[in-house]
Amino acid sequence: MSEAPQVNRPAMSPRRLLLPLALAQFICSFAGSNMNVMINDISQDLDTTVSGVQIAITLFLLIMAIFMIPGSKLTDRWGRKRCFMWGLALYGVGAVVSAVSPGLGVLILGNSVLEGVGTALLIPPVYILTTIAFTDLTSRAKAFGVISGLGGIGAAAGPLIGGLITAAISWRAAFVFQALVILVIILLSRRMVDPIAPDPTRPFDVVGSILSAAGMFFLVFGILQADDNGALMAALMAVGAVLLGWFVLHVRARERAGREPLLSTGLFRNRTSDLGLVTQNMQWLLLMGTSFVVATFLQVARGYDAIETGLIFTAATLGVLVSSLAAERLAKRRAQRTLIMAGFIVTGTGIGLLIGLVSASDRIVAFVPGLLLIGLGLGVMLTPSVNVVQSSFPEALQGEISGLSRSVSNLGSSFGTAIAGTILVSGVASGNRSYALAMAALGAFALIGLVAAMLLPGRRGEPEETREQLLPGSGAASPG
Repeated sequence: MSEAPQVNRPAMSPRRLLLPLALAQFICSFAGSNMNVMINDISQDLDTTVSGVQIAITLFLLIMAIFMIPGSKLTDRWGRKRCFMWGLALYGVGAVVSAVSPGLGVLILGNSVLEGVGTALLIPPVYILTTIAFTDLTSRAKAFGVISGLGGIGAAAGPLIGGLITAAISWRAAFVFQALVILVIILLSRRMVDPIAPDPTRPFDVVGSILSAAGMFFLVFGILQADDNGALMAALMAVGAVLLGWFVLHVRARERAGREPLLSTGLFRNRTSDLGLVTQNMQWLLLMGTSFVVATFLQVARGYDAIETGLIFTAATLGVLVSSLAAERLAKRRAQRTLIMAGFIVTGTGIGLLIGLVSASDRIVAFVPGLLLIGLGLGVMLTPSVNVVQSSFPEALQGEISGLSRSVSNLGSSFGTAIAGTILVSGVASGNRSYALAMAALGAFALIGLVAAMLLPGRRGEPEETREQLLPGSGAASPG
């Protein structure tokens, strides 16, 4: 077993370091939802369809997910600061390309590809650097709370901010806003020092990266074909399943040969973390799925413009903000399992209200109670879920688990937009029926999340797996 790397604390104070890291999570989450209120504007300007914009949004979320684990592994070879800064630069270029895009293809290149890959490079260092900079569990939990809270606020406020910018200037200006925020983060990160020296000799599993990325891509892209061609959907999803199965066999073969795989199977031997990952996946599926479904329905079926649609999401933004601010106090009084369970119950109730009230009233206020409850529920459980997963592993494995955690969350985001969005788009012109079906599907996923939360350990301070259980002797990768 190789020795763990020497860890040096960052030159910036933890508090100063937290600001650019939290802003990075904010803008990446913002990018995943702000386009939802621009669907009509983008469709008309670029001469495309609602389905075309849905593909661009889903591909951004999907590319984040499929490259997040390779991105986390590259932090060991290239260094955490270098990956963070390169990711910011790539994201910024993508935002500028999106702002000047003449058609859907260039928009997909800028927003989906460049911003997606940039995010996959910069997000893993956010969680690795936070884990290293905040040494005790209490301060680390607070830091994760700030980052996760801003991530939730970014996703919830994306439609509001995007709607305001689109109405005041144009949808292209929303991408200029993203580029400006990226520039601010780069300036704030100038004094950042990598706490662990990069190891250029660290092996990188190229075959595993290709298999996992291709498998997830075909799986989600297949879902997007459900409305157009059922046979094609089944074929694409079957290809995705085969590739993911091949990936699992590849990982096991590398571990048996004593070589480091892209993703260690030892990471899945921690029951608490496994359940926490399920809750993370469901949370982001619900957040991004609800955002896309409600925003699209309001614009296409109800004829609302970007600013009207964005203002409706103020309720969700306030809900996430209030519950995120209360997260620290709640964590002192309630177990993480309790908070996650309560979050899914409140979110599920909000989904029920969105289904029931849309049929009962055509007024805009009918969407407020449901969105408020969804915001409150998600804000309550985002931080505990992250803390459950990250705290289940020692510092030496934070790179791997951070990449896996972010990948699972972003995969949930892409599933939410793909599954619920496809149900909606297939019959959005028919009115409330497709909307109700899409929201009901999200309600079923909320129930899955609740069951996973109920299976989490109920005691505070649940013992973590020992380092020996998770390092090479049990199949996990050796720290660099």
